[in-house]
Amino acid sequence: MIQRFERNDRRILTFPAVHPCEGISPATLLDSLITLSRNICNYKSKFFATQRRNVRETIRQVGILLIFFEEIKDHLPRNRDSTVLCFAELHTTFQKLKFLLDDCTREGAKTWMLMKAHSVASQFRALVRIVATALDVLPLNSLNVSGEIKELVLMVANQAQKAKMELDPEDEDATKRVIVIVNQFENKFQPDPCVIKKFLDYLDITTWSQCHKEIKFLEEEINFESSENHEREVPMLSGLVGLLSYCRGILFEDSVYGNSDQSDGTSNLETLTCLNPEDFRCPISLELMTDPVTVSTGQTYDRASIQKWLKSGNLLCPKTGGILQSTELVPNSTLRKLIQQFCFDNGISITKSRKTNRDISRTILPGSPAAAEAIKFLSEFLAGRLYFGSDQQKSKAAYEIRLLAKSNIFNRSVLIEAASIPGLLQMLSTNDPSMQEISISALLKLSKHSQGKKVIVENRGLNSILDVLKNGLTMEAKQTAAAIIFYISSPREYRKLIGENPEVFPALVGLIEYGTSCGKKNAIVAIFGLLLSHSNHERALGAGTIPALVNLLASSDKVELNTDALAVLATLAERTEGSFAILEASALPVILSQLQNITSRAGKEYCVSILFFLCINSGAEVIAALVRERQVMPLLYSLLTEGTSQAKKRTRSLIRILQRFCETSTSRFVSEVPQEQFIDVR
Repeated sequence: MIQRFERNDRRILTFPAVHPCEGISPATLLDSLITLSRNICNYKSKFFATQRRNVRETIRQVGILLIFFEEIKDHLPRNRDSTVLCFAELHTTFQKLKFLLDDCTREGAKTWMLMKAHSVASQFRALVRIVATALDVLPLNSLNVSGEIKELVLMVANQAQKAKMELDPEDEDATKRVIVIVNQFENKFQPDPCVIKKFLDYLDITTWSQCHKEIKFLEEEINFESSENHEREVPMLSGLVGLLSYCRGILFEDSVYGNSDQSDGTSNLETLTCLNPEDFRCPISLELMTDPVTVSTGQTYDRASIQKWLKSGNLLCPKTGGILQSTELVPNSTLRKLIQQFCFDNGISITKSRKTNRDISRTILPGSPAAAEAIKFLSEFLAGRLYFGSDQQKSKAAYEIRLLAKSNIFNRSVLIEAASIPGLLQMLSTNDPSMQEISISALLKLSKHSQGKKVIVENRGLNSILDVLKNGLTMEAKQTAAAIIFYISSPREYRKLIGENPEVFPALVGLIEYGTSCGKKNAIVAIFGLLLSHSNHERALGAGTIPALVNLLASSDKVELNTDALAVLATLAERTEGSFAILEASALPVILSQLQNITSRAGKEYCVSILFFLCINSGAEVIAALVRERQVMPLLYSLLTEGTSQAKKRTRSLIRILQRFCETSTSRFVSEVPQEQFIDVR
């Protein structure tokens, strides 16, 4: 085989580099050409939603040439220059034809292929003309084939030269129908469902799963176009996403949903991490910042997100609402280094994170007016279903809300404005485990929006979410509830409000003790977020947070989970009562073991923070115990060569404390321990 025909890495309607066949023996070239021709002929049995006439004519011509190739296989002529030239050109062209046929039958690409029908027809026409040109140099008279075969080849050459390969009238009508529907959305007019169904039936999009795949494909195209700064196609692509999302949520209401893509199902559990503190998140995209910049109000955002915000004409600070006196963006190099260290410690690709941030920040505004109106119509319909639908309709509506809000900030805002949150909160009290999972998952996506947090709190949603955390029908529902508590706790006033509920910390500690790995992580991170309010430290201690975390560290071998647990212990150790609680839980050997064995750089630094505060808050007994551990000092010295500047400072301070203890008496050391204030390594 000369060329690799299957290419799963290429984009639709593009041809990868197809190299000419040079230095290939005629026999090998002909064998490969026969194989390629057969592959093209096999498309005869496949369904083509568009380009049916052009496809039929192309396959017919290739089929005739296949007969010719097989006829001369054992009778290649001696004078082969012009023959090989023809075969090489046909081989290259047939590869491109196969790529084009792949696109015409590609799953999920039917709608886009319809909208590109004119361009696709032109490609068919150009490739068939190349076939005609190649056959012009073929010395038929010198080939040992029958007169009938020669006539067939001449017929193909003649037809290929004259082939019009025009757009199928039915494709053109369907394309115009889609454009009309998209324009109706843009003009804030809800299209007739019967008209929409005609275009869906034409493309054979008859199930929820097929419609969902169309949306996923179009979203991937939008992401690619945006990442490459090719914005020309984005409005049309966005309009189609809006149209098909409308279809998926309304026209396929009674069909089976959620089975086509498990990554979008409730089984896709969201896990959080303490190593992504709130200061690392962009207030606009809610994702990890990769290029943090500060604006005139003193707030920090990811550069891509705030530039998109400013480009859209907004001159207010997104977080404070204050007027931006200047659009100058000042790089926050210190924060960027901390984030880079975090990414290094946790194996996160900076490039991948930057792409993710760019994708999510792009969705602050709708991709097109048509997309915006389609989502508004759909959001109102789904919100209505939450209140007045059957249980099955409610579950379906909640599932659609989750999909819409998953990675689109504009969709979140529209769904919140449509009053979907109160309806989702009502569903949490159901006795149906599946319904509860779907509704709590949808609420999780909406809780990432600043307005979503506010609506949940104002509708007393914290009580409903807490009830799921304590008594959820499935472990998945409980751990999702813990994640929601983390997101809601990001505003300072809500941290205090949540912490004042006496059942919150005991419920989170219970999840640490009995939950899955995902549940444990979410509970730990929720506690971490609540501890940003100092008034919650005492409540966390009273709920038994420290013994639960120490037991987890003693039994778990999961690096990320242990690192998160150490982060919470380091926060609690800052206060005297926290340090004493850690010692009472017999945690010192566990912390030393983690310092020695954990592979995470951040985990080691959290261990150093815990030991430092234990020394400061608990005195000579802890210091003496550390001095007796011979492996401690070498480990501390090794940490001085890497890590953040704050972590190095903390390590140096701990080393000095231990050295001074060795040099002086215990009583004198205790009286001279400096009560300095140190910056937390987080």
